[in-house]
Amino acid sequence: MAEPRRGLGRGLSALLGETGGETALDAPAVAAALPGAPAHETPIELLRRNPDQPRRTFGEAELEELTASIREKGLLQPILVRPAPGAPGEFQIVAGERRWRAAQRAGLHTVPVLVRELDDLDVLEIGIVENVQRADLSPLEEALGYKALIERFGRTQEQVAQVVGKSRSHVANALRLLNMPEEVQAHIAEGRLSAGHARAIATAPDPAGLARAIVDKGLSVRQAEALSRQAQDRPAPSQPKAAAPSRKRKHPDTVALENDLSDALGLEVELDFDEGRGVLTIRYETLEQLDDVCQRLTGGYVKG
Repeated sequence: MAEPRRGLGRGLSALLGETGGETALDAPAVAAALPGAPAHETPIELLRRNPDQPRRTFGEAELEELTASIREKGLLQPILVRPAPGAPGEFQIVAGERRWRAAQRAGLHTVPVLVRELDDLDVLEIGIVENVQRADLSPLEEALGYKALIERFGRTQEQVAQVVGKSRSHVANALRLLNMPEEVQAHIAEGRLSAGHARAIATAPDPAGLARAIVDKGLSVRQAEALSRQAQDRPAPSQPKAAAPSRKRKHPDTVALENDLSDALGLEVELDFDEGRGVLTIRYETLEQLDDVCQRLTGGYVKG
């Protein structure tokens, strides 16, 4: 299993020299976090966007606001870059694509950059953390970034949580959004549903139908949770007598406990019991997920 890396979640602001917004660079903090040459002006045409940038959309209004600020005050915060793979003399943006886009609109010919030697994992981690800290990523973009760290670089959910400075349950909940129906994901991507709305209807019989109702009625997350409970408690449509007998409907407290366990583990959990005894089923899809559960149950010790 790959060795865990240091957590960037609480240190990226210092790494990038930020105290919020377009502020001046804290050069000593950056130098301490990422040793290397200081910031210097570079022709803007030598910078290239990172195709693996977690953020896919850039709001027009905020981009125009930043462009106006750069026209008036210049670009005060350097863009973090690395030498562009396969393109000598050019640079790939690691953090600061929005600033780069706005600087182009503002007509800047050069921009301040910090050049660092970083591998692909560093680039992806920094890109995710930078955007998560600023709340720039949509819930789906955030989830896709976590998925890339897990699938491409062998990270566990626990390691991802450490890197981005979030809780393990936050990462697990984010990843669950990727299992939602495409219609629900489209609502999330367009901002019509929040991640909280999606979690509220994740285990309901018809998430897509509930999502449409939530959007049409403008329901809050609490109202969405109530709607989901109603859907789970609602009797199933009557079936012909020849149909197989339906399963006994679970008590709402049992469903709530399943949801809590599923959120904690990031996996599908089913709980069946009768008269004080029963079966707890945890479903996993990869050996990494199984390994993660085993380590959590054994406190990190697995007998060899």
